[in-house]
Amino acid sequence: MPIYQSQKLRRYRSSESGRPYLLTTATLDRLPIFSDLWLGRLLVMQMREAHHQGLVQSLAWVIMPDHLHWLVELRQGSLDGLMRQVKSKSTKAINLRIGRSGALWQSGFHDRALRREEDMKAVARYIIANPLRAGLARNIEDYSLWDACWV
Repeated sequence: MPIYQSQKLRRYRSSESGRPYLLTTATLDRLPIFSDLWLGRLLVMQMREAHHQGLVQSLAWVIMPDHLHWLVELRQGSLDGLMRQVKSKSTKAINLRIGRSGALWQSGFHDRALRREEDMKAVARYIIANPLRAGLARNIEDYSLWDACWV
């Protein structure tokens, strides 16, 4: 899809409190920055902060070397505001930690609203299995950057 069409579609994005969403975002130029566990933990801190602020109920997530999958139930605000906050604060924390400057994330993100009848546990299992499918771990217990509220 050409960039202008993608941006045009985002203009009509809506955020509905109480609805579960699967969010995906990637690092700029797919830089595998989260191959470093400690940098991944800095992102986790910002996701947890959004949870503690009451913006989302975090249901499941996995941080891959160059992208994030995050299953949330939106509680307040908008998806745009949530992702802007998490991406901005994680960029500042990571840049400070490793002495770099500039953007860390690609602009935008992908979201998929889940229907209530969808099995959220199945979606969570699919998300969490990403490191296994990518060959980053043999067992999910061997991969550190994931969590789910059902475990």
